[in-house]
Amino acid sequence: MKPSLKPPFNPSLKTAKAADAARPAFPVRLKPDAGVPSATKLIATSQSAVRPTGQKGLKISAPATLSGGVGLDSHAVRARMVAKLAAQGVSDAQVLAAMGAVERHRFVDTALINQAYEDTSLPIGLGQTISKPNVVARMLELLRHGVAGKLGRVLEIGTGCGYQAAVLSHLASEVYSIERLRGLHDKARENLRTLRLANVHLLFGDGMMGYAKGAPYAAIIAAAGGEAIPSAWIDQLAIGGRLVAPMQTSSGAQALVVVDKTPQGVKQTLLEAVHFVPLKSGTS
Repeated sequence: MKPSLKPPFNPSLKTAKAADAARPAFPVRLKPDAGVPSATKLIATSQSAVRPTGQKGLKISAPATLSGGVGLDSHAVRARMVAKLAAQGVSDAQVLAAMGAVERHRFVDTALINQAYEDTSLPIGLGQTISKPNVVARMLELLRHGVAGKLGRVLEIGTGCGYQAAVLSHLASEVYSIERLRGLHDKARENLRTLRLANVHLLFGDGMMGYAKGAPYAAIIAAAGGEAIPSAWIDQLAIGGRLVAPMQTSSGAQALVVVDKTPQGVKQTLLEAVHFVPLKSGTS
């Protein structure tokens, strides 16, 4: 039986300054008995052999290696994309470096590969999309606001094809990414397998429930928007943590929302209009 969801958290929208409390950089680590989240396989650090973990999910373990070839593999192609992002107003050096490090063309379908570095969203199957680079960079910059070094543990709602999780791997100590669609979870697992990212954990499950075993999170980012921010996300966010997600406003349109959890309470800030797929519960 699926656990019941708590009532959605939907405080009135208001503009607020960044939280006075210090953002957590490294929340308390998981206890040894917390287990490996989700999926069914673990890639060994020193070899390519795969062995079962006994739980759903995947942990990809080993340093990432980027190609230095020509064409879409060339660093120059990504550098041009990063230059455009900077010209559009993205100024966080760590976000720009992470966007330049991850080869976006490896996460899109072959038929669309020539559009991989254009500032556009692209279909990835099952009615879902990979967000355009500017939106990814903008949300990550908001997520990192006020943090000097790396973020601590981050929860991503909506793995999709795995691209944003790969970018997050450069910005956070640990990334827990949950996907409700089995087909996309499997696609992300294959896309990320060759990158061998030691700090990325893929989960198959209901994103509206979050992932309590990994909490508290220094940051939570969502790639789908609903009428309210699920209360589970707020509960799992660390004091001093920040959540960035699209949310449906009273007009019916979507806008980016930043939620800061402070010792005094929760502050919610409404930002620019965006367009994401709808947030849904359950798995399929």
